[in-house]
Amino acid sequence: MGVVVIGAGIGGLTTAALLAHDGMKVEVLEAHTDPGGCAATFADRGFRFDAGATLAAGFAPGMPTAILGERLGISWGTHPEPLAMQVHLPDGTTISRWTDRERWQAERRAHFGEGGERFWTWQEQTAQALWDLAQGGLPWPPQDAGEGWALFRRATAWLRQHPRTWGSLIQDAFRPVGARLPDGGRLRLFVDAQLIISAQASAAQANALYGAIALDLPHTGVGTMPGGIGAIAERLVEAVQRAGGRVCFGQEVRRVRRFGPHTFRVETGDGEAVEAEGVIFNMPPPNAAILLRDEAPSALRRLLEVPSDGWGAFMAYLGVPEHLIPPSLPLHHQILTGHELVEGGMIFLTLSPPWDPTRAPPGFRCVTISTHTDLASWWEALARGPQAYAARKAELTKRVLQAARRLLPELPVAEAEWPEGWVLRTATPVTFHQFTRRARGWVAGFPQTSLWRYVSPRLAPGLWLVGDTIFPGPSIPAVILGAIRVTQQVQRAAASTGRRPLRNRPVYRSQRSGGSI
Repeated sequence: MGVVVIGAGIGGLTTAALLAHDGMKVEVLEAHTDPGGCAATFADRGFRFDAGATLAAGFAPGMPTAILGERLGISWGTHPEPLAMQVHLPDGTTISRWTDRERWQAERRAHFGEGGERFWTWQEQTAQALWDLAQGGLPWPPQDAGEGWALFRRATAWLRQHPRTWGSLIQDAFRPVGARLPDGGRLRLFVDAQLIISAQASAAQANALYGAIALDLPHTGVGTMPGGIGAIAERLVEAVQRAGGRVCFGQEVRRVRRFGPHTFRVETGDGEAVEAEGVIFNMPPPNAAILLRDEAPSALRRLLEVPSDGWGAFMAYLGVPEHLIPPSLPLHHQILTGHELVEGGMIFLTLSPPWDPTRAPPGFRCVTISTHTDLASWWEALARGPQAYAARKAELTKRVLQAARRLLPELPVAEAEWPEGWVLRTATPVTFHQFTRRARGWVAGFPQTSLWRYVSPRLAPGLWLVGDTIFPGPSIPAVILGAIRVTQQVQRAAASTGRRPLRNRPVYRSQRSGGSI
């Protein structure tokens, strides 16, 4: 069975690498020149900037990124980070999110008191139970009787392991994280800020079960990649090629059409075409629907529009002299300037490591700043004309640079004040639409407000979707888990047709649970 993967993001490359490793014929078509999508790294004037995502996790033993590396023979080469990030609250408080659980417990008690421990105990116990379930592979929502039966058996065994928690877990499946939190106060603001970057929703909206595991990401093994976060995608490209698959860059797909009872024709912008028995779309649902046109399944045609609460990202990429950065400053920071947690009121700031000479010229460092931003306002400004769009960009640039001055007080706050030799570039949802092809620049999938707010990965016979809009959603570990499920579905489809024998082996084996995933 031959498969074409459209898009070389983390989800598409994970699926391609696993299928190629299993002996399947795989070809990846990527419109851009670099792999990784929103988790890519790009070069500019001697600097290497992370395009979107800057925090890599899941490298701890038994966690998705680590096990994927073991399965594919990848040495990630990460530098483990004892401090996942520092969170700077508007009142001047700085809270350190230690990756070690005991250090984190001492830190949170110092800032939230014993009263906050009830919430954090719930969060950690719930996350531990859910990791045990997810590490066994979780076909949610099930798409056929086989997945339904597998989910029932897995859930039954899991409930026997956690007999005292299933009642509260069922309740939390239908309520938000906020139901576990007191109203107002420092704890609520801190949790809101953390959930906005990990679940794309505040505590009042984020589903309690998803929120519990999203808040646990700092403890899954945070690491810094030499060369930038795009090195993850680069390692996966090498794994695809090592297993005999192909990854082709500069190949923008324009159309996917059925070409016989078991074959699809994937047509690119340069007039080339690839035939395959399966197609995997590593992109948001609207993009896949556009490529399939009138052949799109009805469920996909209903998703032609970006969700009204979907987020875009505004990015500022800075190349600054090293002396502006205090020597002991950690690499990752979440800075809040008020209770408004979007549009520059909250930024995520990442510094390139001082030990990585590939990221910046001698004497300089990269600084990457991101904030959540409304999608519609950017396209409305663009429709009004270049001046309106430039004004919107200048306004938000000033706002995020002002927030960054809390840590880097010598930063200029206006582009006109930027010294010669320094670098300042920005990216808006329009930019993400242009370079990643994501519809309207929508990033990070659906806000995780419900356990049912996902697109099922198998769109139709021979067609699959992978990435941050299928369960379990955004973050690199989550996208990897979703890609593993798609891999299993493709393998079962190939085995059922008898067109290609599959090796009888699991995708990978969890060190924590001992089960196959």
